[in-house]
Amino acid sequence: MSVVLACDLGGSSFRAALVDDQGRILAEHAIAGPVLDDHLDRSEVWAEAWWALLLDAAGRLALDAPEVFAGIEGIAICGVTRTQVLLGRDGHEIRPALTWKDARSEGAAGRLRAKLDGHPEAGRINAFHPLARLAWLAEEEGEHLLNLACVLEPKDYLNFRLTGRQASDPVSMARLIASAAPGADGAALAALGLSADILPSILRPCETVGPVAPGLPAPFERLAGVPVFCACNDTWTAVAGLGALRPGYAYNISGTTEVLGVLGHDEAEAEGLITVDWGGLWHLGGPSQNGADTANWLVSLLGQAEAGVGETIDALLAGRRHTQPLIFLPYLQGERVPYWNPNLRGAFLGLSRQHGPTDLAYAVLEGVACLNRVVLERAEAALGSPVGEIRFGGGAAANPAWAQIKADLCGRPVVVGSVKEPGLLGAAMIAWTGLGRFASLEAAQDALVSVARRCEPDPARRAAYDMLYGFFRRSEAALAPISADLAALGRNPVPLHGLVPSVSCPGEHS
Repeated sequence: MSVVLACDLGGSSFRAALVDDQGRILAEHAIAGPVLDDHLDRSEVWAEAWWALLLDAAGRLALDAPEVFAGIEGIAICGVTRTQVLLGRDGHEIRPALTWKDARSEGAAGRLRAKLDGHPEAGRINAFHPLARLAWLAEEEGEHLLNLACVLEPKDYLNFRLTGRQASDPVSMARLIASAAPGADGAALAALGLSADILPSILRPCETVGPVAPGLPAPFERLAGVPVFCACNDTWTAVAGLGALRPGYAYNISGTTEVLGVLGHDEAEAEGLITVDWGGLWHLGGPSQNGADTANWLVSLLGQAEAGVGETIDALLAGRRHTQPLIFLPYLQGERVPYWNPNLRGAFLGLSRQHGPTDLAYAVLEGVACLNRVVLERAEAALGSPVGEIRFGGGAAANPAWAQIKADLCGRPVVVGSVKEPGLLGAAMIAWTGLGRFASLEAAQDALVSVARRCEPDPARRAAYDMLYGFFRRSEAALAPISADLAALGRNPVPLHGLVPSVSCPGEHS
């Protein structure tokens, strides 16, 4: 039996599956982790931990389905982006990788924008930009920048460990490639004393990175010579797995974080959105810092995590809702698209004594959907036309109520694919296309993607949700300055917690 090994390196777990050329998953494993070193604005992890997850997941597949594992003809790995793995000249990590959440480069980003004023990339530089991360490294850890030889994304690092070749794709590396392009005063990289040599080889998705090298740890010693194909970041790959890698479609992937974008034939720009050439299609949108993880936070906050997030949210939504809704700003970790502001903070507004867990659950789902609408409106305005539908995938897509809320708030049909993990299907498509089983990714989408359900916007709820959305936007504008002040207080704390009065309170007796 012929299969491919498809892997999806997510923000909180690693998934691996054996997939045949009909898109059927014959064996699958998901492993939690690794644990990130998060504190205030810092978020980092050694990339070696991802390699350990790959070995573990593949090893379990080999143990549970040895005959199927023996039929692997190709490998494709997609993964989280906006994360920099920094390698030295010996191919080893010079420090932990800076993850998609790390915001320590906010100050460095501002100084770099001023320094690069006039360069085409200057306006895109923020705390999550790879060049800002390198500028922070230059300021805080200059010895590491001197030893830097290559910057990879996490999935590229795994391909490097498998094949020995340092390579990436033009979508995942778009911002660093743009930083290496010459402006009026030279390349932006040159401002840090760096050259384009720190970029890996750039391959198109479906091209071969190389064969699995001999002598690797189990179970890959059995796969020496099997081709590894260049996949893309997890968003791009999941969009293919949803069948939305086509003009006129929008996608919404809600995993650990939320990603929404629109695809069109023509290049367009919109404030706060990422414009990237997706190989003949222009993408407008990008990742936020919230999503299904925001629901996880609520469930943990309510002390109900042991029941499972999906089941708990379903139970909460089944309760009685108060007639006065709540507004929730979902900025628990700052925000990327469309604000690129690490200092935004979350909030519930409108709480009264009569509100309960059901009201909080609805507010969280609606708050995330309101942010989806912000991104969608900006993208559609830039492109000049509405999308026909939003393809919805990721863990949150299993919740029909959330899909309907998104449809009602965005005013667009929300279509859920049949596969639970579109990133795995998209990675499998890349491997099978690379092997020549499909003539193109478009042909692979036509053959392998099917729809599970379609949620149409309910006209009866439109006026109420339009009003709620207006309240959401006003709340964002009003609370952003307070968020910035509170974030600054967190970095320079005053002694509030655990204070012991130094004098007796009135009425106390010694």
